[in-house]
Amino acid sequence: MSERNGKILGTILFIVLSLCLIYLTFFTVDKTHKGGIEMIEITGNSLLSENDYLSFCNLDDISHYNKLTLPVIKDRLEKHPYVKSADVEMKDYNKVKVVLSEKKIMAVVLSGTDPFFITGNFVVLPLLPNTKFTDLTVISNPRESKKLKPLSIFRNDDMIEAFKIIDAARLTNVSIVKRLSEINLRNGGDVLLTFSGIKSPVIFGRGEEAKKMVYLDIMWDSIVEGKNFAEEADYIDLRFSNEVYVGTAVNSGSNAGLN
Repeated sequence: MSERNGKILGTILFIVLSLCLIYLTFFTVDKTHKGGIEMIEITGNSLLSENDYLSFCNLDDISHYNKLTLPVIKDRLEKHPYVKSADVEMKDYNKVKVVLSEKKIMAVVLSGTDPFFITGNFVVLPLLPNTKFTDLTVISNPRESKKLKPLSIFRNDDMIEAFKIIDAARLTNVSIVKRLSEINLRNGGDVLLTFSGIKSPVIFGRGEEAKKMVYLDIMWDSIVEGKNFAEEADYIDLRFSNEVYVGTAVNSGSNAGLN
């Protein structure tokens, strides 16, 4: 191949590569960022379905996608009360992939009969329609429950006590925390615990959460299976130091020492 022919071939290759670069720069980017969005896919969600999140954030109408940008999608999703953060990126030119990180829900707390979520940071969240949740404890009758307002902080001695009980149960026995259906704070009185599938409520009192939970764990299998003293128990009282008091309607109760 002559030097002249080599220069011509090089020039042609340069022109072809330049045209390819221009096409990728203008046409592909234009499709991606100007009306190219055809789908928004959400993963990482457990509290609400993908459709519920998109509907709440006004992202469910595909005819409006040509007006959307990635920052707008991210901003709308992160304004949702359940969302801690949203990682948003473009995939395959026309699909937006969103990975949600939801806030940690500690329990359901009641104001009268109105339920709210409360996070591990004591932030009150509304309980929206179609929300999916299981194994969450209900906290009832906290003092100052009238102050429960969505997106406010609700932190007082009652709520701290309830959180300590949940944490102590979680660290002691997974079965205990899964069955812990209600923590009745009784407006500052002795705390009463109710467990799903167990007829005997537990008078927990206040303070020494970890110690009392260990005592409860010692008896847990008997309580769950209804064996021995637990079978006839109308309530179990953990307020006494180093003892568990089992009360029945027939007699005045019996003491199970734990020394």
